[in-house]
Amino acid sequence: MANVRVHVFVSGLVQGVFFRQNAKRVADSLGLRGWVRNLSDGRVEAVIEGPEEKVAEMIEWLKRGPPLARVERVEVIREEYKGEYRDFKITY
Repeated sequence: MANVRVHVFVSGLVQGVFFRQNAKRVADSLGLRGWVRNLSDGRVEAVIEGPEEKVAEMIEWLKRGPPLARVERVEVIREEYKGEYRDFKITY
């Protein structure tokens, strides 16, 4: 299974609902690497690297988010895999 990298932007009610903490928990459970953060415009941004199948699972979770979130849009940009992360972090 090939490793891939995606840059993701999630819009909707995605801040103040434990989105980043839950995203980290899901990414860790899938063995993914990268980061997630809030943007000043109300979106959540993430860079995710790992096996293509696991990244696809993470994207499906991002489309739903945690129970209190109301995801309206998920933009996924495929990028060249770099393998530059050791784990998955919440950044600020």
